[in-house]
Amino acid sequence: MKNLLARILGKKTPMTNLTIIGNGNMARGIATRALAGGLTVEILGQDVLKAQELAADLGAGVAAGTTATAPQGAIVVLAVPFEAAKSIVTAYGDMLAGKTIIDITNPVNFETFDSLVVEPGTSAAEEIAELAPVGASVVKAFNTTFAGTLIAGESGGKPLDVFIAGDNAEATTAVSTFVSAAGMRPLVVGPLKRARELEGFQFVLMTMQANPEFEDFNWDTGLLVTQ
Repeated sequence: MKNLLARILGKKTPMTNLTIIGNGNMARGIATRALAGGLTVEILGQDVLKAQELAADLGAGVAAGTTATAPQGAIVVLAVPFEAAKSIVTAYGDMLAGKTIIDITNPVNFETFDSLVVEPGTSAAEEIAELAPVGASVVKAFNTTFAGTLIAGESGGKPLDVFIAGDNAEATTAVSTFVSAAGMRPLVVGPLKRARELEGFQFVLMTMQANPEFEDFNWDTGLLVTQ
């Protein structure tokens, strides 16, 4: 699996094959799973000290830097809020050409927690894709997984399902292979426009976590497709 992963990601030793932009809980969770799957990881953040602290917590060999430097990974994970993700993609510009960009954002209006901030008929992922340079491929993934379950690697004793949407088959294959190597199940649900449904449904799931009527939901639930 690791050899296949390296081929798909275009790994060239000692190239970092996953760059995570952000140093919050989701960055920690995705990095934890990536390291478990044998990937090398780079953490970039606006605050280099926080990036270095996270890298140190994750273990030896995790690189850290600032968002002022070009990401080295073949896959770049935007583990930041929606507006920040758009700004980062715009700022990097052509430095992202040829890379697979994973958008994990949920464009929730956090002031009201009652709606999404994107217009009907589009999604955060599609808006980010419009800002990405030619040659970059945006893939929606990990927006339906919570940080705690990623760190644990499971929910309710079962591996996590990771829903994936994208227009480029090579990019979705790369993300799927990463997800599988990390011990989770990839579910490619269709083109990037399927992010609209993924973001909408995750918004519902987030409101359930915050609803006192669901007292057993503590941001540690997971979506699982069963047969």
